[in-house]
Amino acid sequence: MRWIRFEHEGRQSYGILHGEGGDAEVEAVEGSPFGEHRATGTRMPFPAVKLLVPVIPPTFYAAGLNYVEHASTYAETVGSAPNIPQKADVGYRAANALIPHEAPVIIPRDAGEQVHYEGELVVVIGKEAKHLSEEEALSCVFGYTIGNDVSERDWQNEDRTMWRAKNTDTFKPMGPWIETDLDLDAARTSVRLNGETTVEFKTNDMLFGIETFISAMSRYLTLHPGDILWMGTEGKSPNMKDGDEVEIEISGIGTLRNRFQKEA
Repeated sequence: MRWIRFEHEGRQSYGILHGEGGDAEVEAVEGSPFGEHRATGTRMPFPAVKLLVPVIPPTFYAAGLNYVEHASTYAETVGSAPNIPQKADVGYRAANALIPHEAPVIIPRDAGEQVHYEGELVVVIGKEAKHLSEEEALSCVFGYTIGNDVSERDWQNEDRTMWRAKNTDTFKPMGPWIETDLDLDAARTSVRLNGETTVEFKTNDMLFGIETFISAMSRYLTLHPGDILWMGTEGKSPNMKDGDEVEIEISGIGTLRNRFQKEA
């Protein structure tokens, strides 16, 4: 099932996406998929609605370096030796940076040349969870969506907390919807820059899997419905410039598309 969050005729709500392509329809839902809700039976053409970020998370978590090649290319970018993580490391991001499918990523006027994209699987938590084993971990997962972790590398080197490098407004495109049925082992991530594939990898080929992260996190943190966990990326990206368009496709979910735009 595909859940979307959308705006139609000035009203924001959740909905269920039925069908594919031009024949797709949105069924409006009263309430939230993370609480009490009911399908209204009212349907509208998918092109008639404006997609929003599929969920505004209570807490926005992000995996650290979680793919081998990316750990190496990141070290090359910052001029250090590769440091392959020995355990699942968790960080935080800011919800102010979230934007939906098709919204522009704004590159600030004073940003350097090294503005990069990172295609990531996003895990959406569906129910409160604490002290889960790895075997139990996926029981709290509601579904999956796609994220583009935009980073300004000069700022990443300058600021200890990466507050600008990772959390600048518009630096976290996410969407287009939440897919509740995904075969993780079959999923592949493809990233395209202006229509050309630049990165492709097996989505679940992580240093530490979703179960490991959720189990480790829930030992110390209570996970809540709507929380999100971005799972990291593979490979490296070129420097982004005004007008570049990035598409991140994860098979079984869909495609997230955003254009980069230099601040006027």
